[in-house]
Amino acid sequence: MAMARKLSDVVSEIEDAIKHRFWGRSFTIKAEIADVKKYHDKKWCFLKFVEKQGNFVSTEIKGIFWSNSYDTILQFEKATGQTFESGLEITCTVIVRFHQRYGLNLEVSEIDFAYTIGVLEMEKQQLIARLQKENILKYEEATGRYFSFNNSLELPLVMQRIAFITAPESDGQRDFKKVLSANKYGLAFKVTEFLTRIQGDAATALILKELDTIAGRADEFDVVVIARGGGSDTDFKAFNNYDLAKRVAEFPIPILTGIGHDRNTSITDMAARQRRTPTEAATFILDHNLIFDRELEQMKSYLATISKQRLDRAKMELNHMRVRLSNLAPEKVLSRGYAIVIQHGKIISEPANIDPNAPIVTQLKTSKITSLITDIQ
Repeated sequence: MAMARKLSDVVSEIEDAIKHRFWGRSFTIKAEIADVKKYHDKKWCFLKFVEKQGNFVSTEIKGIFWSNSYDTILQFEKATGQTFESGLEITCTVIVRFHQRYGLNLEVSEIDFAYTIGVLEMEKQQLIARLQKENILKYEEATGRYFSFNNSLELPLVMQRIAFITAPESDGQRDFKKVLSANKYGLAFKVTEFLTRIQGDAATALILKELDTIAGRADEFDVVVIARGGGSDTDFKAFNNYDLAKRVAEFPIPILTGIGHDRNTSITDMAARQRRTPTEAATFILDHNLIFDRELEQMKSYLATISKQRLDRAKMELNHMRVRLSNLAPEKVLSRGYAIVIQHGKIISEPANIDPNAPIVTQLKTSKITSLITDIQ
């Protein structure tokens, strides 16, 4: 048996061989990333690059971002609107490194943003095409908009009972509620929160679960709002999902989205009524209700005006009636030279009612004349 060598000697030879083979060279690779661990304070990121055959991982190697390249992760998130996390397929430039303690890894120097954006956009367009083929989304060239059953629903006159799907303790949650609660018009709202994760791999299933709960209580709500805050770590994966877009497109209650992104429109946005941010979603509801409130005020003013006009007209007609009745009073009639004929205590207005055998009384303005009837012609 050969003499045993020190481990460090063997590892040093491996290191020398790798340095000799790969020194000064860089490679552009395409791979899925997994086990992503970011250390923002140190500006480090450790991960694995994997290649799969179906669901089976056929190739795997460690990767790393040091502080000199960590900012490319932030730039990637800002450019693509995607969180740099496990499950993404990226194209990047790497250098082969070997460390005697930590072994072999690929040090990342640059990420190809355009590749990732292209892949995401291609997947998005494929989903849109599928939804159009199934008549879930319909594109209108005249307006450049997509229409669904949901975003074609007529909005209620007042959106007061709101089902609010959002992440707990998030900026989106606070911004939305602040706009409604602090409105200077004194409008009241009932916001029922359905708190869940809005980003990440599990977000789609969690949002669908909340929508199912709301659908079971549909008569309690006027509108559904799905909202989250924006930022460079905005993750659109959950909202560019077929199942979620289809559920939103077919949902029986109008849905507003405010998922906090100024640049992109997700497929879920297309299926609903998109507002860019939670603040815009809340402002839309507030403005919608103010229109109804103002219409009520205008109707109230109109009814008050009409009521006053009709009351004034009725008072005028009543006064006219009083004058006419006053002019028809017996004393007024007598003062104008007329006389009243009375027989048996009753006023005689028709000759046929005269009793020729009884006296009659003729009432003048200041006196009465009693007469006997000798002839009626």
